[in-house]
Amino acid sequence: MLGARRREFIKLLGGAAVAWPFAARAQQTALPVVGILFGSSAAANRSLLAGFREDLRDAGYIEGQNVVIEAQWAEGQYDRLPVLAAELVHRSVAIIFANSLPSVFAAKAATSTIPIVFISAGDPVQLGIVASLNRPGGNITGVNFFAVEVASKRLELLIEVVPTVSVIGLLTNPNNPRTDVEIRQLQAAARTVGKQILVVKASGERDFDVAFETLVQERASAVLVPAEPLFFGWREQLVALAARHALPAMYDVREFTAAGGLLSYGLSLKDTYRLVAGQVARILKGAKPADLPILQPTKFELVVNLRTAKALGLTIPESFLLRADEVIE
Repeated sequence: MLGARRREFIKLLGGAAVAWPFAARAQQTALPVVGILFGSSAAANRSLLAGFREDLRDAGYIEGQNVVIEAQWAEGQYDRLPVLAAELVHRSVAIIFANSLPSVFAAKAATSTIPIVFISAGDPVQLGIVASLNRPGGNITGVNFFAVEVASKRLELLIEVVPTVSVIGLLTNPNNPRTDVEIRQLQAAARTVGKQILVVKASGERDFDVAFETLVQERASAVLVPAEPLFFGWREQLVALAARHALPAMYDVREFTAAGGLLSYGLSLKDTYRLVAGQVARILKGAKPADLPILQPTKFELVVNLRTAKALGLTIPESFLLRADEVIE
């Protein structure tokens, strides 16, 4: 009798040990899930994702305790985004954070009910993402990253550093829905100052070498690399190509200059992710996306890498350096 009771007790313990992980998982899956739709890779966004987790924590949402974060990665292959967005919808996530314009369109096509918080590199009203900036309507809100709007300013700053340039390369991804708008804007801006824009295309990492070789063959003496998830994911390779071909380059965010790029001008990605985390937290607390205005940051940062300037044989004017928010020496 005692042996039978002992066996029964051990069996009960074993059953509890097996059941506990399932119970824990069940409890975790009951938590609201924030799905993130990335256009590029996990490696490229590791620090930004870590910062997003910290920003959510500051807003009262701790991963594993009262929220779950699930990221999907397109690795620069935008044709994968609709499938990844559908997976998040099937997962019944509480919110989708679309961190790029291609991700926004994929998420918007996948659901009209799950809240979407986006980062848009172009005017979200003009692009048809929302009805208005103050009252976006529907299930979408987010942050305007102003990438297209400040493209002409980047051109102006690049010319200021390399005033003798006549042909300026523009690296583009034809798969990004805002590419044509940016090309037209930069070509018009370049004509007003007597410069020429040479457009080269890259829809994948395999295209980068040919794109830069084309720039050199066509006598471009500087290059603009715009806001683009694909380019951000391969930023170290692009910076290395610019250095190899001795091309002064202007980028959109400081992560490029930190990797050795010459110049960057644009919004801080870290600050932008903090704003997104705030929007996500408000929605988790019950706010409706339709009632949350599109946030429009106003602080742009100019970053200069003096080590790269020296390697290129460039002298950055003192007046230019005084206007920089950060100088990497």
